Amino acid sequence: MMKNDMKYKLICFDLDGTIIDETIFIWQTLHDALGSDKKKRKQYAEDFVNKKITYRQWAEHDLELWREVGATRTKMIQATDGLRLMPGALETLNELKRLKEKAKEEGNCLKLAIISGSLNIALEKVLPNYKDYFDDVYINHLIFDGKDGENLAGIRSTTFDFENKADALKEIAARENILLSECVFIGDHDNDIHVAEIAGLSIAFNCKSERLAQIADVVVEKKDLREILKYIL
Repeated sequence: MMKNDMKYKLICFDLDGTIIDETIFIWQTLHDALGSDKKKRKQYAEDFVNKKITYRQWAEHDLELWREVGATRTKMIQATDGLRLMPGALETLNELKRLKEKAKEEGNCLKLAIISGSLNIALEKVLPNYKDYFDDVYINHLIFDGKDGENLAGIRSTTFDFENKADALKEIAARENILLSECVFIGDHDNDIHVAEIAGLSIAFNCKSERLAQIADVVVEKKDLREILKYIL
């Protein structure tokens, strides 16, 4: 087996505001589009921050708010119509995919992952072939059922958001025998701080968090995801 000369072997992305443009948090985008109760939304968020409810309970409370306003699969997908891939995202992912395939041919390791609190319908909207690029995807999954598949039945919530994003990075790295110093994380907000602190290279892209910008190794201000490649490669 050939020696891997690439400095970084695991490249992890946040989703909303990083790969996906035109949203800061997809949850907020859906709530605004569907017209759910703003007072309850704020209360649930505060309860989570104050550790009165778990992440899963917060997600389930939000689902109930969507049900109250008659959310269906069609309405929720329509609410994602404004989402777009971040400028330069497709070119960046294609280049990383090319390098991943080359590394595999040479007996080397390069893995790509998403670690995000976003929702599957957002990722499927902007990048329906995401499985062609990513080896691991840690996000929330909405569940629809009924004869027409329109009923919002539940959610398979991620256990890897906020401070637990770091656990996801550690899990992938351990499984693939990759050092944390060989890992990259690219994100934009407060819930990316903990994982940025442990990654070998942390990039604050399109950043909306002063604290993340302060602790990140690199801050990319230009809204073009291709800008990250020069730091990774």
